[in-house]
Amino acid sequence: MGLEDAGDLVLHIILSKIGPENTARVACVSKRLQVSASEESLWSIFCSIDLNISTPLDPHGDPAPSFKTAYQLWRESFRMYPWNLVKRVRRCWDNLKQWLSLNFPEAKATLRKGATEDDLEQVETALKVKLPLPTRLLYRFVDGQESSSSNGSLGLIGGYSFYTHHVNVYLPPLKEVIWETKETMKLLGISSRLNLIVVAVSAVSSLKFFFLDCTNGQLYTGTSTRQMLPCVPDSLVRSVHDTNDDHQQDAMLLWLEEHGRRLQTGTIKVRQQDNMKSICLFPETPPLCSVAVTNGVQVRASSVFIPEISNLRDQPPAYWYAYSIRMSLLPEGCILSGTHHSSCQLYWRHWIIRADGAVIDTVNGEAVIGEYPLLQAGEEEFVYESCSNFPTTTGAIEGCFTFVPGSLKDPKGSQFEVEVAEFPLKLPDYIF
Repeated sequence: MGLEDAGDLVLHIILSKIGPENTARVACVSKRLQVSASEESLWSIFCSIDLNISTPLDPHGDPAPSFKTAYQLWRESFRMYPWNLVKRVRRCWDNLKQWLSLNFPEAKATLRKGATEDDLEQVETALKVKLPLPTRLLYRFVDGQESSSSNGSLGLIGGYSFYTHHVNVYLPPLKEVIWETKETMKLLGISSRLNLIVVAVSAVSSLKFFFLDCTNGQLYTGTSTRQMLPCVPDSLVRSVHDTNDDHQQDAMLLWLEEHGRRLQTGTIKVRQQDNMKSICLFPETPPLCSVAVTNGVQVRASSVFIPEISNLRDQPPAYWYAYSIRMSLLPEGCILSGTHHSSCQLYWRHWIIRADGAVIDTVNGEAVIGEYPLLQAGEEEFVYESCSNFPTTTGAIEGCFTFVPGSLKDPKGSQFEVEVAEFPLKLPDYIF
């Protein structure tokens, strides 16, 4: 039985399975097949699968007269790019936007409309580079973040802080990419012949930049001694200038996809501190975050690699990490010898620090960052950040806190130790 002999429902199912390109070819066979291949319900499926749109919209977000027309407008607008790559970049941005809508709408509001081909060509001319196709597509869909996002907390990539060191990374729009690249190259003494452009930067005080190498497609960030570290595994970055490769990818696309996965899985989250929300890069889930509960006191701990203050040229090198400790008293309170206490207060800390499995240091002392946190049952976590450096790429910290039930001024019993389970400090595959 040929296609023309199939019933309408069967034909509809067949066409929906063979995809838009083959459906367009089938439409050329006969008038009946042309009618079936033009059904709105069919093209609404194609628009949903390929473009994640449920109403007919053109690439600018304006209404289109039909789903079929909308699909044609999208294909025409991106005709110079491999279609599978277009769909992949679209999916990357859709995933990020969906997460932002639910968790951080303030940051989503800073995302700009997509750039034009003319905008991209201006960047290439001004910086004398050839942008990889995946990067061009990322900007075609979203031209970075509004300049107002650089107020320190709304960066799409987010950041961390410890002591007076603050980082919050955002994506500048193309017009700022030109300026940031020229100024940063002068500041750091980097030759323009290296074909590097600045695609992400910390909005606050710390000097942290991300450079896309337009020659090999890798994304780099710098150390304090101006050594460039790859932010994505080199083995994943390939074919950045092969226009016939639907699977081509550069590090910026891989980097944003991985960031989206971490957000969607809850590995990293939005943190609100001092009435300011931001994406916090300290991991929240095992195995990157350790969790231990002792006598009703819960301690969570994780770390972030800090490239901008690391020094990998010295011998031994100094790999710096910030670590975040979050402690809280569970709603049932502190339980000691069957007695419940509604509060307890930290008095002492003890750390065991390892590098490559060997103990390299121990730390004992009162308080944490000069404070003696008083935990109340069911209240929010007390959070503090500190930092440490290691001579190797792999380390770990574990230890314990000494608490007293009640408070230091009014103790309700004997001191007790609270475990801080071992948490890793390791040079990551992806650097953010």
